[in-house]
Amino acid sequence: MAGGDPKLARLLEHPAIWRGRSAARKSGLSTGFAALDELLPDKGWPRTGLIEILVSRFGSGELSLLLPALAALTRTAAARWCIWVAPPLMPFAPALVRRGVVLERVAVVGGARPVWAFEQTLGSGACDAVLAWAARPRLRELRRLQLAAERGRTLGVLFRPRHVARESSAAVLRLALEPRPNGARITLLKGRSARRDALDLSLEDEPTCVRA
Repeated sequence: MAGGDPKLARLLEHPAIWRGRSAARKSGLSTGFAALDELLPDKGWPRTGLIEILVSRFGSGELSLLLPALAALTRTAAARWCIWVAPPLMPFAPALVRRGVVLERVAVVGGARPVWAFEQTLGSGACDAVLAWAARPRLRELRRLQLAAERGRTLGVLFRPRHVARESSAAVLRLALEPRPNGARITLLKGRSARRDALDLSLEDEPTCVRA
């Protein structure tokens, strides 16, 4: 395209557009784990969109996987909010601070309608990342969550039980996490132009949540 078309260029920058391996820019948010960055399609977490992390039980290391990226997001000069929706355990502030998270950018949302709250915060445009724990959202709800994440240009992270792995999902990325001694095994279940693969990671074992 001689001279380039600025409108087309902006369109092609949209996170929902995939331009093929030769043209795709690897501009993901680093996970903080070099081996995991190498495994993921964007060489890190997608900056916009819904991802799913499937766990055998909530509180089995899923937050340790996200904390390096959350710390980086909350430390930027133009940081927006990092919202936790319906966490099964309350964040332990001193541990989060030691891991580099800026608490002034973190808020916790409770309530009886976590999927609704998740969708509202994702689409608000006020958040860099929104984390939510929900057992069985419907597929149409997952589609709405993905659209809300795109609309708000937000990374949405949905933690779900491992047994839903065979169910359909609108998430752009899906991982399974299995606890291992001193870490976890991460299996890539779904990702744009990505292989189904697994790797073992060493994770920090300091508790980052406590019972309310």
